[in-house]
Amino acid sequence: MMNEHRKSDSSVIPEKLPNKDPMGAAEAMEGRGLTKGNLLEQNALRTQGRGGVPSALERVREAAQKDKGERFTALFHHVYDVNRLKEAYYGLKRQAVPGVDGETWQHYGQNLEGNLKGLSERLKRGAYRAKPAQRAYIPKADGKERPIGIPTLEDKIVQRATVEVLNAIYEKDFLGFSYGFRPGRSPHLALDALAVGIMRRKVSWVLDADIRSFFDTLSHEWLVKFIEHRIADRRVVRLIQKWLNAGVLEEGKRIRREEGTVQGGSVSPLLSNIYLHYVFDLWVHWWRSHRANGEVIVVRFADDWVAGFQYQSEAQKFLRELKERFARFGLELHSEKTRLIEFGRFAAQSRLARGEGKPETFDFLGFTHICGRKRNGKFTVLRKTVRKRWQSKLKEVSQELRTRMHRPVPEQGAYLKSVLLGHMRYYGVPMNGRSLNAFRYALYRVWWKVLRRRSQKHSLTWKRMERLIVAWFPSVRIYHPYPSERVRV
Repeated sequence: MMNEHRKSDSSVIPEKLPNKDPMGAAEAMEGRGLTKGNLLEQNALRTQGRGGVPSALERVREAAQKDKGERFTALFHHVYDVNRLKEAYYGLKRQAVPGVDGETWQHYGQNLEGNLKGLSERLKRGAYRAKPAQRAYIPKADGKERPIGIPTLEDKIVQRATVEVLNAIYEKDFLGFSYGFRPGRSPHLALDALAVGIMRRKVSWVLDADIRSFFDTLSHEWLVKFIEHRIADRRVVRLIQKWLNAGVLEEGKRIRREEGTVQGGSVSPLLSNIYLHYVFDLWVHWWRSHRANGEVIVVRFADDWVAGFQYQSEAQKFLRELKERFARFGLELHSEKTRLIEFGRFAAQSRLARGEGKPETFDFLGFTHICGRKRNGKFTVLRKTVRKRWQSKLKEVSQELRTRMHRPVPEQGAYLKSVLLGHMRYYGVPMNGRSLNAFRYALYRVWWKVLRRRSQKHSLTWKRMERLIVAWFPSVRIYHPYPSERVRV
């Protein structure tokens, strides 16, 4: 058991699970001593020794794995290491939109050695200052817009280097059912763990929940306290605080807040994982081992998560207590997007006996999950592309094609081919072929309409269009294996 570092509050953070096999299902992780609390300074670990960059971080990983209660007091020199900053620079996207200072990847690289040495020196002597992120908006599948922040190039470099150092510690702490933005983990691994958990465990009820505006509401005060459970190097903590307090620049006005983290920076996913690790993950593991009698499965990808329960009453109790838990840490479940549904191998039969319709479905990571049957009659979880997702993508492609209407046909074909291949690489899961074919058909219908509008006297027959389809539209392909082949519970 450990204290949560809250004044006059002694809530319990439960013990955590080992995380040895990143390719294993979340629910296979059981047992491991509890992460200790904010230990006395004489117990803090000092990471001395300046060997090569990889070996230095490897020693940090080994120390983090060896003792889950140690606090690291000497990490900052790993961050301002010029070689690590250079690796971070080359890991950035070359054509990314610049931040408020207008600095681009190409221009910064013209004097890379000098710029990185200067950046390292500023970090070392405490002269580095985080700049506000440039506010931008990206469209969502539901037609709304998601606000993001675009950090300056140097902020991106330092954030990326810091994340690499902190990952050496937190990857040894994070639980098995946490998949979002972690090395060696992907959305499809989370999807497969969820599908296998529902099919192999006694799951009859699914809690499909949504955290309201998570990235805008997480508490800076609590986040810093959580970080200090493991990080005793004040320079690293102050560096994170600089990014939290930098705010965003929108329409020429700087906006600062005491809560929330700006989406778009390299450090935001890690900070969100740390926050939910302490607020959600550890509590969930404690709850299912101390409060539940039936089986409970959980899969989380960043702030998006799904839980499965054997008993409806326990699912309802979990939801009530989770709301209270979240309220203590400034979080709230979205009432309209949080629902408990009957889902699992017996859901269809139970609902039929009560004279109700088919089991409800739920969406997770772009897929609609459906209770289905294999050809042999056994229960399975069908996963189909969320209809709004591919309709939104189709609308985006249609608008882009209008801007390219009079470009050469091969150029348009190459663009559409890349769109289709990207769509299939993500949504190409077993038993989703019908949705893939529907998207492919809709895509070349859009292209046909655009090509026919290139001239008032169009001469594009469907026969000629079919030749273009054969040339530029690859056949539908399933890129991913069945869940049980990739994830073993």
